[in-house]
Amino acid sequence: MLRLATLLLACLLVAGFSSWPGLAASLAAHLVTPDGASPLLPQARLEAAYARLPHRSGYVTTTSGVALFWRALDPGDYRMDYAWTRPPGEGAPLDVHLDFQPPVATGAATRGTVVLLHGWMMDGGSLLPWSLALAQAGYRTITLDLRNHGRSGAAPSGYGTREAADVVDAVAALRASGEVVGPLSLFGVSYGAATALFAAADPSLAAHRVVALASFDNAGGAIRAMVPHMLADDTGDWQTRLTRHWLRWRIDAATLDTAIAQAGARLDLPLDEVDVGAALARVPGCVLLVHGRADQHVPVAQGRALAAAAPRARYLELAGEDHLSLPMRLDLLLPTVVDWFDAPACPANARPANARTARARV
Repeated sequence: MLRLATLLLACLLVAGFSSWPGLAASLAAHLVTPDGASPLLPQARLEAAYARLPHRSGYVTTTSGVALFWRALDPGDYRMDYAWTRPPGEGAPLDVHLDFQPPVATGAATRGTVVLLHGWMMDGGSLLPWSLALAQAGYRTITLDLRNHGRSGAAPSGYGTREAADVVDAVAALRASGEVVGPLSLFGVSYGAATALFAAADPSLAAHRVVALASFDNAGGAIRAMVPHMLADDTGDWQTRLTRHWLRWRIDAATLDTAIAQAGARLDLPLDEVDVGAALARVPGCVLLVHGRADQHVPVAQGRALAAAAPRARYLELAGEDHLSLPMRLDLLLPTVVDWFDAPACPANARPANARTARARV
């Protein structure tokens, strides 16, 4: 659930919480739906980038009445220049460099279509580096803004379940309009990875391949792990640090359990029953699971639980990568992802270019 930590901290760093029930209710309210976009999402830069790109966009209305925004890029030589760094200092934000040129037409056939699904508090534009890189590799790429995110409409969150139904509807409409061509693959990050696995379990989607980066296995379990990690962060100014210290004292396991139960009741969706592993076990296509061993937002134990739930899936664990850095590692993961999408049969192995950094179960 990429940047869910940012959301929860922003919600709780306010005055007026003097009781355990108040904290639980506030936390539950903000587990129900995201409140705006992550401060890590460079929206102005992304919109400026899309203004330079030839692309198509529009809306698809799902059977549940949600208007989903989509953008498509065609294959081409974008002469992409990409790099990322983590500045020194604990808690320092990632610094991403991305440049490209309008594509040079090659006339090459499209290798297929990849639908990309973003994390919590993000939108489809946050996956622009992956969209460009996969388009440069010969795929048509389509990003979707999930319900309650970006330009898409509001509707009850489903922690991947209801969002998956939206994806199935959107792909059907985009197939009918000719936007989805060739074999269909899904690429998801965090909340979007769980959504991809739920969607791929629907045989009507006919997903050829799936790549799921840093998915949670169980929504309630992921929240219980993420909140304490968020509150253990000692970065920021003294007021922020003091507030986190106070919240660490006030938010115990019982408070979290109550908040998760209240959020589930409001959504009519028990969060402890959102079982991504069960969906993964039903996916007929080939699935590659990738998790960072240093991930503490969605701990690596959740990635390993997913792998155990579906022995046919391939599981790749990268040492030293966390929830924020893992999706940035195009340098390491792009060749593996392209090979996964392009193989005529489910690959028997999956290792990144630098296999020394990975633990692969094959």
